[in-house]
Amino acid sequence: MKTGDLIASAVSNTFRSKTRTILTVLAIFIGAFTLALTSGLGTGINRYIDDTVSGVGASDAMRVEKSPERDVTAPGTASSGPSEYDPDRVNNGMPGGSVVAMTAEDIDSIRQVEGVLDVDAIRSLSPDYIEAVSGTQYVIGVSSLVPAQTVVLATGAEPNDASSEPEVVIPVSYVEPLGFEDDADAVGSTVTIAVTDAERTQHLIDATIVGVAEDALVSPGGSSALLNSALSDALFDAQSTGLTVDQAERYLSATVWFDPEATEEDIEALTARLEDAGFTGTTVADQLGTVTTVIDGIVLVLNAFAIIALLAASFGIVNTLFMSVQERTREIGLMKAMGMGSGRVFSLFSLEAAFIGFLGSAIGVVLAMFAGTAISSALSTSLLAELPGLTLIAFDPVSIATIILIVMGIAFLAGTLPAARAARADPVQSLRYE
Repeated sequence: MKTGDLIASAVSNTFRSKTRTILTVLAIFIGAFTLALTSGLGTGINRYIDDTVSGVGASDAMRVEKSPERDVTAPGTASSGPSEYDPDRVNNGMPGGSVVAMTAEDIDSIRQVEGVLDVDAIRSLSPDYIEAVSGTQYVIGVSSLVPAQTVVLATGAEPNDASSEPEVVIPVSYVEPLGFEDDADAVGSTVTIAVTDAERTQHLIDATIVGVAEDALVSPGGSSALLNSALSDALFDAQSTGLTVDQAERYLSATVWFDPEATEEDIEALTARLEDAGFTGTTVADQLGTVTTVIDGIVLVLNAFAIIALLAASFGIVNTLFMSVQERTREIGLMKAMGMGSGRVFSLFSLEAAFIGFLGSAIGVVLAMFAGTAISSALSTSLLAELPGLTLIAFDPVSIATIILIVMGIAFLAGTLPAARAARADPVQSLRYE
C-alpha cells in the first residue's frame, strides 16, 4: 500500500465508528481549546507589555534617584506620625510624593561610578495650569521623554528635541476639556502653559501641540504632557527666576546609561556600586519584572490544566483504537495475509490516532480564535476601555501551529500501544477470529 493510500485509508477508517470518534475528538477539543486560549492570553498581555515597555525607558538605561536617609522620620518611611519637612526633597509628580533632590555634584558623582557611560539629569517642573481654546485652565503635570523612550500616540508625532520651537504632546483625556473637537483638531493648535517663579510672578509660555498621547499601562508621564527640550528649557528658566544657581540646579532623578551588552550580573554590580555611592538604580526589568513574572506564572498554571485535559483525552484515543483493533481483527489478518507488513499496519493505526488529534486540535484552535477575538473585542469597550491598544487575547500563527503539532504528537503517542498490538497480530489467528 502506497503512502497516499495509507493516509486515505487511515482517514476513512477514523469514521467507521462515528459516535466513538466524535466523543474522542470532543475530549481533545476541550484541551486544545483551553490551551489555545491560555496561550493567546499570554501572547496578548506580553505583546502589550512589549509595545509599552519603551515608554519606561531603554533596556540599557536605568532611573537613578538619591537614596533617602535611613531613619524613622525620613519622608516616605513608615511612621505613626507626620514626616518632618526636608528642604532637600522635591515633588516627584505623585500626590504627596517626593524624592531627595539631586544636585549637579550628585550628577558628577554618578558619572564617576564604574560602568556608567552617560548621565541625563531629569528636572522637576511644576506648571500651574494649561489653557487652550476653551479658556478653562486645567492642572497638568509635565515630563520629557528620556532618550529611547516612546509614547503611544492617538495621533500626531512625538515632541522633537531638535526643534527650537516649544512643542507638546497632550494626553487624550485633555482634548475635549481644552476645547478641541477631536484628536486631529488638537494637533497644530496652540496651548498656553503657566508657571510661577520663586518671586511669585507667573509666566505664560505658548507651545504647539504636535501629538495626542493614548492612556497606557506604562507611559512616560502617565497623564502628563510631554515636552520637547525647547519647551522644557523655557519652563525651567521661567520657574527658576529669582533662584540662585545652586537652588535652580535641583533634579528629580537621572537616567544612567550603561553598556548595552551588559549581563544581569554586570547590571547588579552597577546597581550595587550606585547604592554604595548613595543612589538607588531601577532598570526597566526591575519595574516590569514582577508584572511579567506574575502573568507568565498564571498562564503557565492555566496551560498546565489544558495539558491535563489533553492527557485525559489521550486515554480516550487509546480506548478508541483498542476497540478499533478488536473490531478489525479479521481485517488486520487479511491485510497481513495479502502482504502488508507489520510496519505498515502500525503506521495505519498511528495515522488514525494522529488524524483524530488533528481534528480535535484544529477545531479547538479555530473556535478558540473566534472566542478569544470576541472576548477581547467585548472587553476592549468595557472593562479594558482605559487600556487602549490592549488585545487581551492575541494569537500568534507559530504558537497556533505548535499547539496543533503538540496535540497531534500526544495523540500519535497515545495510539502507539494499540497500533503495536495490531502490528504484532498473527494473520492466521486473526483470520480465525470471530
